[in-house]
Amino acid sequence: MLREMPWRGAGVAIPMFSVRSEADLGVGEFLDLKLLVDWAVDSGFHLVQLLPINDTSVHGMWWDSYPYSSLSVFALHPLYLRVQALSENMPDDIKLEIERAKIQLDGKDVDYEATLTAKLSIAKKMFNLEKDMILTSSSFQNFFSENEDWLKPYAAFCFLRDFFETSDHSQWGRFCQYSKDKLEKLVTKDSLHHDIIRFHYYVQFHLHLQLSEAAEYARKNGVVLKGDLPIGVDRNSVDTWVDPNLFRMNTATGAPPDYFDKNGQNWGFPTYNWEEMSKDNYSWWRARLTQMAKYFTAYRIDHILGFFRIWELPEHAMTGLLGKFRPSIPLSQEELEREGIWDFNRLNRPYIRQEFLQENFGTSWTFIAANFLNEFQKGHYEFNEDCNTEKKIAAKLKSFADKSMLESEDKMRHDLFDLLKNIVLIRDPEDARKFYPRFNLEDTSSFKDLDDHSKNVMKRLYYDYYFHRQENMWRQNALKTLPVLLNSSNMMACGEDLGLIPSCVHPVMQELGLIGLRIQRMPSEPGLEFGIPSHYNYMTVCAPSCHDCSTLRAWWEEDEERRRRFFKNVVGSAALPPSECIPEITHFILRQHVEAPSMWAIFPLQDLLALKEEYTARPAAEETINDPTNPKHYWRYRVHVTLESMLEDKDLKSIIKDLVRGSGRSYPQASPETAAITLEKKQVANGLERNPTAIPLNGDQKKDLSEQLASI
Repeated sequence: MLREMPWRGAGVAIPMFSVRSEADLGVGEFLDLKLLVDWAVDSGFHLVQLLPINDTSVHGMWWDSYPYSSLSVFALHPLYLRVQALSENMPDDIKLEIERAKIQLDGKDVDYEATLTAKLSIAKKMFNLEKDMILTSSSFQNFFSENEDWLKPYAAFCFLRDFFETSDHSQWGRFCQYSKDKLEKLVTKDSLHHDIIRFHYYVQFHLHLQLSEAAEYARKNGVVLKGDLPIGVDRNSVDTWVDPNLFRMNTATGAPPDYFDKNGQNWGFPTYNWEEMSKDNYSWWRARLTQMAKYFTAYRIDHILGFFRIWELPEHAMTGLLGKFRPSIPLSQEELEREGIWDFNRLNRPYIRQEFLQENFGTSWTFIAANFLNEFQKGHYEFNEDCNTEKKIAAKLKSFADKSMLESEDKMRHDLFDLLKNIVLIRDPEDARKFYPRFNLEDTSSFKDLDDHSKNVMKRLYYDYYFHRQENMWRQNALKTLPVLLNSSNMMACGEDLGLIPSCVHPVMQELGLIGLRIQRMPSEPGLEFGIPSHYNYMTVCAPSCHDCSTLRAWWEEDEERRRRFFKNVVGSAALPPSECIPEITHFILRQHVEAPSMWAIFPLQDLLALKEEYTARPAAEETINDPTNPKHYWRYRVHVTLESMLEDKDLKSIIKDLVRGSGRSYPQASPETAAITLEKKQVANGLERNPTAIPLNGDQKKDLSEQLASI
């Protein structure tokens, strides 16, 4: 950071499952990373960024395509196994099965269930043929001894999951409570199911070999492999089974309303019990980072705000609005009473008047009132006990046999949820004398019907709670937890700091040397519609889009008025912009980013492919990886061109390389000529403040300085 010209790099981002190659079986595989590294090198990049690659096989269906809901924070996902590489002595019938599977699974999108089923079926056949040879080898024995602390519980969990046909370990009878004694009995050599246990060892061993091979290839070629550290784990995971004390199992993790979703997000993970984690100096986190460092040189901390505070929801919530921050300082009953607030039932229970029902439900309001509500006062209603949470409402709507009464189940559920959220205060479930202001409480009719005094008090307390009173607590929280992560490995850490950002976050990230994220369409500066890449801080990663939003092409096509504003204010043209994001527009936006001061410019592969018209035939909307507003989104996007064909496309590689080189991001360190010119520019820009007696350099002096710099 103290150099005159800090080093800057460029990279490409793509989920592992989205990669397409001629060898894969319907999904990207770890060994495909070698081809991706080759393409990155040819294109002038120094980094390849992935989404999480941990096993997510919780439900046994396509819901498991969500890569941020880990079954185990240590195990790799069998989805990314290359079955052809399991053995050099593969029988012809299995080779034929693989070729058939390649044809069947070579679709436009990932077929998560069919692909995983096919791979595990083939792997089991090879395991039966070679298990004794592989599992007695010295390489396996070394792998097992280094990983048995997590590998044994993982294999036992997978066996029990399949035996009981559920990952919900509370349904496992005597095995619902984990113990080391039970674990050793489950994995003993004498058990009838020992081969099932050993199969999970076998798959993880080969995944480790294949990812290690790809990681070593990246290192040898000077490419940083960047992983992703999810903020949560699935509530039905190996980790919550083995260490339930580390999690608050009666809660769910999410995010308050933001750019992605006006209703907030509910990710469903239990929140962390940080107090318990601190007792052994966060060993669970340290083990996670140690494991990641075996494969990655850098990592992205998913939702870094979670290390300051997390948006915590009750376990019975389905949406993300009715949450509170943990940790946070609640509003006490005494504090509220001092302010003249006393009718707590009125403020913390859904405020439902008959006119609201008639307005929202029309002629169906009497059906709603009769089936969901109780009129406790003339014209005022409350929810019945059997439908006073979001999960209860959803279950009751599904239970109606006569669906003709429901004009639209989705709309009715949405409107009932809105009624449930029509509150001003949230009562703490663990202490009835503590309260939290509901997010965006001024939008509720409950708030609008308050007297002026109560409105003023609640507005003041709301802004204090969300923007002032927690800052020091959150800062101290992050300074306890984040250094543990950073000191657990030599990996470079980047924090995903999008969303509602407390003012303490960026100073702490700066203090700890953490790199932030800047997405142009989500500027962190107030009052801006579009970020200005040339103004970004050096300690940032800049990108035109990310996996949680639409691609550059799709974003361009979504909103005509916004497109015009961008064309006028950012491109600087008063002309009408093209309706599609033509390669010239893509080139302009990508050039803005590579020329930014940010340490890293990392581009989604979809945005790079948009540099050539021939790659834009696929509808732009189909290239979106995730829809954050849909908790059951199917993560299945596949690139429509193979890595092999991308490697052959010299034109695309040349366009990208020219962009990278032209920005000074080409080399691990600046060339002496560039450094000298940049130094001179900086001195001129600073009015020669650093050395007021400096003498301008002539051509020969510049050459001498360049040679001197080259020798350093």
